[in-house]
Amino acid sequence: MAGTALKKGTKIYKNGQPMTALHLITGGAVQAEYPGGTYLLRKGDVIGICEICSEIHFLGYTAAEDTVIMTYPVNNLEVLDDLLQRHPDVARVFILSLFRQINTLLGQSALSEMNCADLYQNLKADYEKYQALCSRHRIAPRTLDGIQDIASYIVGEDQDIWLNSYYLGLQNVYSRESAKAMTQEPGISLGMLRKGSLDFRKTYTLLDEQYQYCSQLLQYYFNSAGNDLFDFYTSLYYRLGADSADAASLRADIERMIQYLEGNPVLDAAQVKQRAEGFRSKLSVPSSDRSAEAKKDNSLNSAILSELAGSLNTILEFAGPNFEKAESFRQHVNAYKGMEDRNAVDDVSSRLRRNLTAEFYELYSTVFEHSLSTPYMPIPVKMFLHFGYVDEELAGDDNCMTLYNLIFGMEDQSAFGLYTFYQWLMAIYNDQKTPSRNEFDEDYSDYLHKQKASGKLSASQLNALENDPMSKVNYELQNMFPQVNKITFGRISIFCPIFTADNVLKDLKASYVSLSQVNKAIDTIRSVDFSAFYRESLDYDNMELMGKQPIHVEYLPDIILMPNVGIRGVMWQEIEGKKRNSPGRMFFSIFHMEDINTSMVRLAGEFRWEMCKRIQGGRWNDVSERSLTSEYFDYVQFYRKNHDLSAEAKERVRISLQRAKNSFKEMFVRDYIIWVLFEGNNSPRLNKVARKILFTYCPFPERVMAGMSQNPLYSELLERRKILTMQRIRHLEILAQKIKNTGADVPDTLQTEIRFVQGKI
Repeated sequence: MAGTALKKGTKIYKNGQPMTALHLITGGAVQAEYPGGTYLLRKGDVIGICEICSEIHFLGYTAAEDTVIMTYPVNNLEVLDDLLQRHPDVARVFILSLFRQINTLLGQSALSEMNCADLYQNLKADYEKYQALCSRHRIAPRTLDGIQDIASYIVGEDQDIWLNSYYLGLQNVYSRESAKAMTQEPGISLGMLRKGSLDFRKTYTLLDEQYQYCSQLLQYYFNSAGNDLFDFYTSLYYRLGADSADAASLRADIERMIQYLEGNPVLDAAQVKQRAEGFRSKLSVPSSDRSAEAKKDNSLNSAILSELAGSLNTILEFAGPNFEKAESFRQHVNAYKGMEDRNAVDDVSSRLRRNLTAEFYELYSTVFEHSLSTPYMPIPVKMFLHFGYVDEELAGDDNCMTLYNLIFGMEDQSAFGLYTFYQWLMAIYNDQKTPSRNEFDEDYSDYLHKQKASGKLSASQLNALENDPMSKVNYELQNMFPQVNKITFGRISIFCPIFTADNVLKDLKASYVSLSQVNKAIDTIRSVDFSAFYRESLDYDNMELMGKQPIHVEYLPDIILMPNVGIRGVMWQEIEGKKRNSPGRMFFSIFHMEDINTSMVRLAGEFRWEMCKRIQGGRWNDVSERSLTSEYFDYVQFYRKNHDLSAEAKERVRISLQRAKNSFKEMFVRDYIIWVLFEGNNSPRLNKVARKILFTYCPFPERVMAGMSQNPLYSELLERRKILTMQRIRHLEILAQKIKNTGADVPDTLQTEIRFVQGKI
């Protein structure tokens, strides 16, 4: 079959053109275009293979170099199936190209998701800073129309988290000679291509959604009308003057905006360049000489970098001879440093990351155990234990200095329920906390008794291990640490626990999870769902007065920060051990690249669901036993027969369930996010049935309900809530009066319970 030569710059297909053929690239390169980005196809790749289940091309293709292509006319799946069965070698080429392309797009989707969250946070922070500066200098601030209506990008679970690893594994399998037999089996090749093209289209749709979201937010930074944040900042800079105390900060912010806006495909490049040059041409050079201060800063930075030089050697020396793989780990780290692309997904790169990961966890365990017996830890060792830091070159100079300063300012905040991972291990070692359950839902005690039952442990060994603090720590390191560290990192197919600059996709200091950020995120939830972390209990200290009158006690979750840079939070367990009245456990990366508020709301939704299942036991989905999970399960299972839902509402439920992969829990979590972020701000988004369930089991505080009194969507729910509240309060007031009549003081817990029922907590 003769090839067709294409000149560089030739437009092969535009988005929307009919899908009539596949084209194998035999020489040169082709650029594939999707919303917000591009990727290259080279020799051995196939143009259109990702679109075989579509009648049109949804990607655009342009020759990036002088290119030669071989054409296979394919206008339906029957023709393709016939081609694959007649030419198994062609089938293998097609499948490998599909796998390469979908792995590329899945990686871009993860980055795009972080960009959405980052852009929203920056926009909100920049607008708030502008208003604060105007207030400080007594200047009337200008307003951005509609900015109050924007919401943070809600991280969806549309793409299975394992999908990248799945296709990466298939790519490795089909790259081997032994895979030729699979291509000769009728049906497998076509099935692989159809499944892959459908997953590719879903990922493309998600990228398009993220692109549209970013486009909307960018209009607040820069638009053709000129009423944008860029103009707000530059106008304020001119008005304050270059000698103002805030001038340097303003100028730095403006330059940051210019750097972000230049080259952004959403914006008009010529307009951005014109306005940026206009600002720079008006700048006046500050008269003050800051060279002495600059020299001082450079000297301090040099001292820090000098102290961190040879960090890997320092860490390995601290680990001592107990870490037998020191030389192997050193070689793997150096090989990792020498990689052009540390996030590459080829077989060699993946194998290197796997080796590094296994050795990293062994090193972490050894260093932790050694830290227990030494009064002094070098700074690089502390950075290793708290941040996963290993090498100054991998981290980069700027990040090294940020990590160094964070270590010096770090305090033990475990009293407030916030732990770095090292502090968490110390709490387990000191018997302040119990080890977490493993992936099979076994806690430490369950695991030991199972080992004894199988004959692997004697009674004396079991008793010794039950009281051995280091054995408890090792259980945590072996069962929870590897799983959660990878999940919080988010991009599983390229995971490596070592801190590298490649994974720092936003300002490192801004992404550091602090106590104030966690408290703010939890307060955001409690301001709408005030009872989220309350459990029903008994007042054991006043049983003679209170009897078996239930009260509600709040147990805020323990937040543990994993030593990595990541994008996901994990709700690992809803209670500690088997005690229902104990804190749950939520994990984040210590440098969380997403919006912490939105992530915390998602985990609170998961906590609500799992806690209800824990309390209800085997009847969690039995609607005769009224509960959050049983009523929601019944609502989703039988929504088609629900007369309270319109035809349009039923269609939305169907789509939502489909997007949630038919997971009732995931669908509830999505509704819970809407409940907290929108419904709690008097912006109804849910249907009537879902709203009633959430209003019943995740009630608003009195302050929020008062603001909804005029909204007809809530009138019936508010009236019912008012009646139930009055009945409950009346019951508690009668109990309080009985206690007074005995001459005893009314316990504070009873007064607190009355405020809880009223929603005044």
